[in-house]
Amino acid sequence: MKRFIFLILFALILTLSCAAEKAKTKVILLISEQNIEGPQRAWWASEIDLSATEAAIAQRLLEQGYEILEPSNLNKIIQQKPAFRTLLLSEGESIKLGNLAKADYLVLGKAIASGGANVPQSNMVSCFANVTAKLIRVKDGQVVAYLDATGNSAHMDVITGGKEALSNAALDLAVKLSDALNKERSPDK
Repeated sequence: MKRFIFLILFALILTLSCAAEKAKTKVILLISEQNIEGPQRAWWASEIDLSATEAAIAQRLLEQGYEILEPSNLNKIIQQKPAFRTLLLSEGESIKLGNLAKADYLVLGKAIASGGANVPQSNMVSCFANVTAKLIRVKDGQVVAYLDATGNSAHMDVITGGKEALSNAALDLAVKLSDALNKERSPDK
């Protein structure tokens, strides 16, 4: 009898731990991006892949065990609701998208790169990027964190330099975002 109870408890614990691993926190990244001399872009408005900013953030969050809802996961929802095709997606519309996609959190923000002065005694140009975002809990629409980050780069090509600066800012933001999400998931919250 004790052996039977032990086996049942073991099976129950194993099942619960597997279910906990499968139930990853789902995050949508909605960060519009504008590189130097380029137009502002967003994957949900123009059917492109994640931006350089979103790709860097997604990589960090994936490493932390979060599930990123990719554009391919959301294309059907966006095609059915033309209101989601706007470049400057409002907080309300982004929360609606998050609910339809069954996301736990969404990151709504903007990333902008700009060119600076030439680096002294070289052909390189200084490039700078700023990213601002807010982390929103989808189930209640509550803003959990306001985040910002900066990055820089020096490159001979201003477009490539801007992309590098955006990626550097995104990596900085990803650390802050990961910390905010981990704080949200902590049991003593």
